[in-house]
Amino acid sequence: MNHIIEAPVRQTVQVRLPDGRAFDGPLGTTVEAFLLTAMPEAMTRDHIVGVLCDGHLRELAQPLNSDAHLVPLTTRDPDGARIYRRSLSFLMIAAAAEVFPGQVITVQHSMPFGGYYCERDDNTRVTLAELDHLRRRMRELVAADLPIARVVLPLNEALQIFRASGDMEKADLFAKRRKDYLTLYELNGVRDYFHGFMVPRTSYLDLFELRPYNDGFILQFPRRHNPAILQPFEDEPRLARVFQDYADWLSIVGVPSVSSLNNALRNGRTQEVILVAEAFHQRQLSAIAAAIAERRPAVKLVMISGPTSSGKTTFSKRLAVQLLAQGIYPVTIGMDNYFVNREDTPRDAKGDYDFEALEAVDVPLFQQHLHQLLAGETITQPVYNFYTGSREWGDKLKIGSDHVIIIEGIHGLNPRLVEGIAPEAMYRIFISALTQLNLDKHNRVPTTDTRLLRRIVRDAAHRGYTAADTISRWASVRRGERLYIFPNQNNADVFFNSALVYELSVLKTLAQPLLLQVEPGTPERIEANRLLAFLQWFEPVPGDALNFIASDSILREFIGGSIMDDFEPWER
Repeated sequence: MNHIIEAPVRQTVQVRLPDGRAFDGPLGTTVEAFLLTAMPEAMTRDHIVGVLCDGHLRELAQPLNSDAHLVPLTTRDPDGARIYRRSLSFLMIAAAAEVFPGQVITVQHSMPFGGYYCERDDNTRVTLAELDHLRRRMRELVAADLPIARVVLPLNEALQIFRASGDMEKADLFAKRRKDYLTLYELNGVRDYFHGFMVPRTSYLDLFELRPYNDGFILQFPRRHNPAILQPFEDEPRLARVFQDYADWLSIVGVPSVSSLNNALRNGRTQEVILVAEAFHQRQLSAIAAAIAERRPAVKLVMISGPTSSGKTTFSKRLAVQLLAQGIYPVTIGMDNYFVNREDTPRDAKGDYDFEALEAVDVPLFQQHLHQLLAGETITQPVYNFYTGSREWGDKLKIGSDHVIIIEGIHGLNPRLVEGIAPEAMYRIFISALTQLNLDKHNRVPTTDTRLLRRIVRDAAHRGYTAADTISRWASVRRGERLYIFPNQNNADVFFNSALVYELSVLKTLAQPLLLQVEPGTPERIEANRLLAFLQWFEPVPGDALNFIASDSILREFIGGSIMDDFEPWER
């Protein structure tokens, strides 16, 4: 009655695609083989580099031994973009093993237009001839369509490979690994560890460029929003300087990598690392306040902008304290209070309110109030009611000759806000967490991951959001940053790096239980798993060491206990 009959054991697997089609193939057939049969043109046209297999991120080289539902991932997808960039880095490293024998190329940090800045380990400048040789060899490897093989080795054997090649950072990092094996990748005889999946063959990596820069070079790759082309080169000397200053500082403190940070925490240097990191922030803040004071009385406006979870709120309040110490009286204007009424808020392509668009701000009223204040007139400050979505009116405000106005918000560096105001009347600051601490010479700690973890912890503690909520909103947040924040960062007079070398060891303990609560089988769980795998390499800060973190630390904005939460400079 239930129509169950005995059947022969199948020697095939079936995959189902999002368009409803299904394909059968022999047991052990790779994901790549199925997709090449099902969508050969799309593989190249759409730059498919990975797949979701029954809701789990997998490589194209994954063999299938059971039926599966496949969702292709392209370089437009966050995980697809990471797979491409990681694989391209390995291609460069494998080629460099021939071009620079005996030398190690270090992947230092990212570039905004799409690329990684890389240097030789011996501090020797890379010549144009060497760069041309490296480029040619990379293109030869791409044309050869060589396999990028996944190799599982006993841990001791993997450690011997790292030590033999002089890569002591990897050897130290993995020496404490609990599992007795390690997965490496092999390309053209070069074996290395990479934190994440790879493309199956070199022919997938045909879009790249090498550009000389400072003493090293930039390995350029396509950006997610336009994956078919490379973006025009944009020099970012100040951003590069910030990364270099931070790298120099890490070297001075003795924590240039995650393994050295872990060793410092294990060896009783936790308090030292925390205190010196906070002192580095304080030195930057003092220098910025002094620069503002030097340009007084001309400077009347301090404009602050940066991406989410950069620590803008705490930074602006700590800067206010530093200005008070200079005899300058700060007045804070909240840009959020200049939101237009809810019904007038622009909408995005999906029809949702786009609160991050500049048009969500009443720019004419904001400009009018700035001009009135700078002319010595009195204004009535708007107060935005987030519950009703409408504007109300608050206290009156007038500034004197000893005052400076601090304005903090995502549009703080947009020139449209300050049309008609003399440039010398403004001091503009861009703030972001620009970490230079990497897992090792070939595996970066993305700055966006640091900010995402900050936000997950803060949203759970202060806003009642789950980690899944925060992760699901992250793509929209990043879109707003790309459209409205980063294009204006070069309007800044100074960059402030809010990264703290020890923070991921603190955030790990707080973020892990939140990430583990994300529902399995959801897209958010894929991202949660990636972050959990990333955090495993960080030694947690001992619980009592949290007392070493200053009450005005930028990190307190996210983990709680900030003395700055209720601080507002007294209006004189």
